[in-house]
Amino acid sequence: MKLLQVRKGQFVYYKNELHKVYSVRPLSRFPVLLYRIKDMEQVSCRADEIKLHRPQNLDSFMLMGTKYTLKKGAEPLEDGYILITHPDPGHLDHYSLNEFEKVQEVIDQKVYTTLLNTVKPKEFMTMVPKVDENSNPISYLDESLITEEQRAIDIQLEKEAEADAAIKPSVGDIYINLDNGIKAMVVAVIDDEIILGHGERMKADELIESDSWTLIYITNEEDF
Repeated sequence: MKLLQVRKGQFVYYKNELHKVYSVRPLSRFPVLLYRIKDMEQVSCRADEIKLHRPQNLDSFMLMGTKYTLKKGAEPLEDGYILITHPDPGHLDHYSLNEFEKVQEVIDQKVYTTLLNTVKPKEFMTMVPKVDENSNPISYLDESLITEEQRAIDIQLEKEAEADAAIKPSVGDIYINLDNGIKAMVVAVIDDEIILGHGERMKADELIESDSWTLIYITNEEDF
């Protein structure tokens, strides 16, 4: 669908790849500012160079190297993501169309995000990790036009995302302190702060890079 009026937040295709509009400058030669959703690479273009896509249930795409499937009605999980598709913010909320919000907690079906927004069920779709077998891939408008360079970039992005996830402490991981032999489980992760079972708090980077603490057990998410 060709756009007659471009607005912030729209999902669009530019040069066959899925982007999101983050700003519009009407008087500029290239008035539409986009970022590529898979890696946040920024680009500017004209309205006649893009094609609109409205996110639908079971659409799947890559965000920052991780693949997700949109599911309407799926239960959001803490530290997971939702996509705001029908924004109806309250007076104290600050979000708009197609924003990615990280879930802090879910109470009575309402999502409380890490940006201190409260989002009602009718306003969002849950971003479920991985590609559902029944999903509709939307990272590219026409998959037959995907180049080898684009495939290589996608593979590299996935590898980098997996590596980042592998080293990030998760609830249930167990570390041992080589100085005193204390074993401690990660009982909470609040933004970049880690809380261990014996009460000690530290930054995630400090735990990962510590000469004293060593990871001895990695949680399998399927265990939860």
